[in-house]
Amino acid sequence: MTRLTRLVSLVGFAALLAGAAAPSPARADSQGLLETIHKHITRTSTVTDNGDLNPYAVVIAPVSSGKIQQGDVLVDNFNNLSNLQGTGTTIVDYSPSTRKTFTFAKLPQNLAQCPGGVGLTTAMTMLKSGWIIVGSTPSKDGTTGTKGPGCLIVFDSNGNLATTWTGPNINDPWGNMAVIDRGSTATLFVSMAGFDIPAWQVRDPKTGYPVVVNKQTVLRIDLSIPASGPPTVTGQTVVASGLSARADRDVFLIGPTGLALAPDGTTLYVSDAVNNQIIAIADALSRRDSAGTGRTVTKDGLLQRPLALALTPEGHLLACNAKNGQLVEIDPASGKQIYAQWIDTNPAQSPPGNGDLFGIAMTPDGKGFYYVEDDVNTLMEAER
Repeated sequence: MTRLTRLVSLVGFAALLAGAAAPSPARADSQGLLETIHKHITRTSTVTDNGDLNPYAVVIAPVSSGKIQQGDVLVDNFNNLSNLQGTGTTIVDYSPSTRKTFTFAKLPQNLAQCPGGVGLTTAMTMLKSGWIIVGSTPSKDGTTGTKGPGCLIVFDSNGNLATTWTGPNINDPWGNMAVIDRGSTATLFVSMAGFDIPAWQVRDPKTGYPVVVNKQTVLRIDLSIPASGPPTVTGQTVVASGLSARADRDVFLIGPTGLALAPDGTTLYVSDAVNNQIIAIADALSRRDSAGTGRTVTKDGLLQRPLALALTPEGHLLACNAKNGQLVEIDPASGKQIYAQWIDTNPAQSPPGNGDLFGIAMTPDGKGFYYVEDDVNTLMEAER
């Protein structure tokens, strides 16, 4: 059975598993992006020569610089050869024009400048100036019991380590970044998911699940980007706080993951995975204090532990589900969940695709998207 056939045959099953009715047929006056997507193409393996696997971040290069060509897709790895989470140290580069893949950057496991070492996460971006910034949520044994607070790591466009950023506001940079890049300055939004997270064996006596810690944040980081030399941090503001996270034996930790800025550049959308919802942080670019846990945009329904977010040209949100292989399209203005498409149908998991999705990024033309499948360590492209 082909991948597309599996996709079509499982649409109704997907909706049942998500606890909602199957989406209605597309209508010309309400068609979103997902209803136009019909092809899912394997582009490359993301496993590196040192055996790193478990792809997380997906970033499209905005410019050509150093080893990177505009439009290249950067993907990092969270696990090492032994499949221990929080130990991946590599970034791969896939070129759509040549269809070739190479290891762009590789770090030592025990990087002294990063508290706890290196475990590269979905918190990654490339600036117009060519600098690559990526988060580290490190572990010694693949669990949160030995995790460190990590850091943000800056590479030049040839894959060389330039600098690291640490501090009391930085504790396990986790989710995909939202970025405003002005050239000589930039603003990053990064979720921090590691504050006071214990080992997964620490259980809440009321629920029996790992204890939930409501201390996680979204940090706004202001950067100055000189003509020569790496970016420097000029300001930090916690714009959201009290967010939920907990340790997990299978997926390391569950916390605030997806970040996306509304087209107006002021409202920040955040996926709150523990509470199965998308929230909005008002005035994210200008506020000088925390908005707390923000405003609920949409909750439950087709969402099944939402992770990374992407914004379509129409201003809709795409949210990757962690607990099944679906991608959900949302109109954030109304909170309506428009459509869900099953983009990972691997029946080895229950339900299919459970735990396989993570990073996502729109293609440069806005007509499709790239995503990763953790189960088979591949970069995928979805197109019409």
